[in-house]
Amino acid sequence: MYLGVDCGTQSTKVVVVDIDAAAILGEASRSHRLIEGANGRREQHPGDWLEAFRGAFHDAVAKANIDPGAIRAIGVSGQQHGLVALDRDGEPVYPAKLWCDTETADHNAALVERLGGEAGCLERLGLVLQTGYTASKLAWLRDTHPEAYRRIDSLLLPHDYLNFWLTGERVSEAGDASGTGYFDTRRREWRLDVFAEIAPELDAQAVLPRLIDAHQPAGVVRPALARELGLADGVVVSSGGGDNMLGAIGTGNIRPGEITMSLGTSGTICAHASQPVEAESDMVANFCSSDGGWLPLICTMNVTSATTRVRELFGLELDDFGEHIASAPIGAEGVLMLPFFDGERVPALPHASASLLGLTGTNLKRANLCRAVMEGATFGMRYGMEQLGSLAAGARQIRLIGGGSKSPVWRQMVADITGIPVISLRVTDAAALGAALQAAWCERRGDISLDALCERLVVLDEATRAEPVPARVTAYEAVYARYRQALAERHAIPA
Repeated sequence: MYLGVDCGTQSTKVVVVDIDAAAILGEASRSHRLIEGANGRREQHPGDWLEAFRGAFHDAVAKANIDPGAIRAIGVSGQQHGLVALDRDGEPVYPAKLWCDTETADHNAALVERLGGEAGCLERLGLVLQTGYTASKLAWLRDTHPEAYRRIDSLLLPHDYLNFWLTGERVSEAGDASGTGYFDTRRREWRLDVFAEIAPELDAQAVLPRLIDAHQPAGVVRPALARELGLADGVVVSSGGGDNMLGAIGTGNIRPGEITMSLGTSGTICAHASQPVEAESDMVANFCSSDGGWLPLICTMNVTSATTRVRELFGLELDDFGEHIASAPIGAEGVLMLPFFDGERVPALPHASASLLGLTGTNLKRANLCRAVMEGATFGMRYGMEQLGSLAAGARQIRLIGGGSKSPVWRQMVADITGIPVISLRVTDAAALGAALQAAWCERRGDISLDALCERLVVLDEATRAEPVPARVTAYEAVYARYRQALAERHAIPA
């Protein structure tokens, strides 16, 4: 038995997997509270993650109807980029600033300039710093909360923090470390000179976690915690990784040629590469994967976070929301939304706000507004996919994950807007499954390959397959052109 954990923005999910029987025995989740501010602040208390882990763990084990003592290893996936700064007692000096926090946009712009612009970033890091990466959060904390900054003893990412809580070890791996902004994604090592530009008072060798390879264990569960959870002694905790990296494993995206798209709070599109990537767009993050390769990736910030705002505005349940969208025509009778409620990373518009365009006395309908927000979020995903260029060219299939993948209307919309067949997975949370697979790979190293584990456990759900409909594909080309024109007119993004 293996346990996979995904600590995301909205909740922590836990899945129990029987590798030998190729079966998912139990799944559960517990929600988190998000701290929001009008200036783009998005934070959470790390202690909330621990309580959510405990609750979801017990629920998943109960649903699986197993003795937790049978669990052999645990893998942890975590939301990328979050800053978890700890004091010498291992307590947070400040709430964790999250990937979707845009309060640090000015600090990010200043860091990019200090590093020599986009060219300097690429030379030192293999990618261009983006608002939301950990680096600007640390610079922000230094400037705005110097008393907390002075107490920093360790700097971890969310999944690193959960591993630290589980094992007492301060370690990180290349996939999640790629999104810090002070990690060389080509050489897989901390970039200490860049870190010194961000936090000159801190000793990087002391505060940064030790780097381990993806197949190496972070450690074993602490005896006291093992007793609390009912685990056996010596339960292995794998290296883990960022949610995008473990989500890729959970979709079988561990070799070139696959495309994974996540319709979660944010949206991500990733491919796989066996070598570092020199992308055609600086919006493509040359991240490492959590299986030893690379995972070039695009991230948009407004996906289910945007659709949820409109759905809740109208007081609609998910099924009713889907019915409203299905009842409106392609293009929502001319209503177009740029759903940048939280700013945006791709396109690079950290200070943007949402726009609703094309309203008239005849098209101002609830169904049109519902469809416009989903179309706008999906257009953003297509825009991001276009930035991947040759990495996504010729894709034969999109493997869809995240909460939005459960919607038949949205799956068909993705297929029609991209012109590529779409299919989802049987598992509810691909990142949690990927974490469990990585845990088994780590614990049974030499006994079974990650390829074999994915072949055994990653199962496509044929009932979710959506094929592009040629007439709809054609209709969406015109609507997408309007979206690009709106980006050009309102935000000076080339059409």
